Amino acid sequence: MDVDASNMKKKTEKAVVARQAVRLPCACANLRRAARVMTRLYDAALRPSGLGVAQFTLLQALTIAPGMSQKQLAGLLEIDSTTLTRTLAPLRHVGWLRSTAGDDRRELRLALTAAGKRAYTRALPYWERAQDEFIQALGAESWNRLMELSVQTADI
Repeated sequence: MDVDASNMKKKTEKAVVARQAVRLPCACANLRRAARVMTRLYDAALRPSGLGVAQFTLLQALTIAPGMSQKQLAGLLEIDSTTLTRTLAPLRHVGWLRSTAGDDRRELRLALTAAGKRAYTRALPYWERAQDEFIQALGAESWNRLMELSVQTADI
């Protein structure tokens, strides 16, 4: 092997090592790091739709469970009220979200407007592509286990 090939091999090996995540002793640190990686992956995939993963998640949740109260949505997503209000604001501003009074007048029920449903439908193929790529990268068995563990973790 010549010197140039040897140097290239060393640089490639260093690059691979630099990209391998290190198992940290703290579960929280590992999960937060994984969440940041996943957020970047899904944000990049959704970019052509004009949505970020936070907005897409809200559209998805309200598609699955329309008429949910803001408090219920916050609980489902484990988001504090202030963050949820801030994330919902742009959806309201563009007319994708409708709020109606619940049984208790202090409670707001949330639902997507027709425009919000169209925005979700337009973004869905980008999300599905990211989801499929992630499943392929992990393998179906690991993917299913990750999904189970993430839900189990959220129940703690």
